[in-house]
Amino acid sequence: MSLDVMRRGWKFCLTRVMAQLPLGKSLALGLIGGGVFQLSGMPLAWMLGPLVANLLGAMAGLALAVPDRLRSLFIGVLGLTLGARVSPELMSHLSSWWLSGLLLLLGVWVSTLACAAWYRRCGFDATSAWFASVPGVLTAMVVVGERSGGDPQRIAVAQSLRVLLVILILPPLYWLLEGGTSTADNEKVVIGGLWLVLLLPVLLPLGKRLRLPNAALLAPLLVAMAFSLGDVARFSPPVWGTDVMQLVLGCAIGARFKGLAPRVLAGLMAQSGVATLIALAVLGVFAELIHQLMGVPRDVAFLALAPGGIGEMALLAVALGLDPIFVAFHHLLRMIVLMLMLPVMVRHFRPRSPQDKAH
Repeated sequence: MSLDVMRRGWKFCLTRVMAQLPLGKSLALGLIGGGVFQLSGMPLAWMLGPLVANLLGAMAGLALAVPDRLRSLFIGVLGLTLGARVSPELMSHLSSWWLSGLLLLLGVWVSTLACAAWYRRCGFDATSAWFASVPGVLTAMVVVGERSGGDPQRIAVAQSLRVLLVILILPPLYWLLEGGTSTADNEKVVIGGLWLVLLLPVLLPLGKRLRLPNAALLAPLLVAMAFSLGDVARFSPPVWGTDVMQLVLGCAIGARFKGLAPRVLAGLMAQSGVATLIALAVLGVFAELIHQLMGVPRDVAFLALAPGGIGEMALLAVALGLDPIFVAFHHLLRMIVLMLMLPVMVRHFRPRSPQDKAH
């Protein structure tokens, strides 16, 4: 009997170890990719490096995975980070930024329609084309797009490539047209509010219970925003903590691309390149309107409307010596509005049951 118990014990341990191998391989690839991107000087290296490394590993047939619970935990950390950006100083500018915010939202709608029309011409179904074209909240667009009947792989690749291409295009574009150089100060990060992480085990299930869209992100974001505005606490993790967050989320996105052939990726890269240029052109028009109507510098207005994420664009604003508060506010506004619009998108694109079709 003891031999049988030992055999079962070894089998259980082996099963547990094997179950963790995909995560280990994914994180190992992420560390390599992040290191390479960091050495190359790429912005958001610890997000894009792991993403690209896991994308290539998945295409090569490696078994890669990041558990949903782990991904949700770090999405919650991202929510805390973004919510802490809403400071009383930022809120004091709201009354003078209503017009630029309105033009931003109108530009996002027009660019989404234009990019979706392009993806439809490329053979995307209507749901996948829409969620691939909405500029921002990558993880939420993949998850909600899949639930609405879209192709999560196409959506994830299109969204990821857009972020990558925007980061690759904008700095050389600014340096070419504006002669911009980095004027960023190497300020030390003031670490604080780390105890807010302890609230995540409560906030994540609470967000789901309240049926918040993308609860893992929005619930911590709203709480961190309230604490920040009330001057109770402001979540500010150390640099290495932010890098770990980006590493895990980058691995989680890249690991989704298992079985994607290089030839298919090359085709999607071409499609996403055209879509990114379309989005940049459309949003560039609205950025020019902000410049003409409000006197905001062209480069600041364009970066505030660029179809990248808040983290990437705020980082580029600092690197290029632009106004990071104006840029961060508009990207945060876009993200919050898109999150609040997700239920509307779900109702519009959800697969219809036979009973719905009968009516």
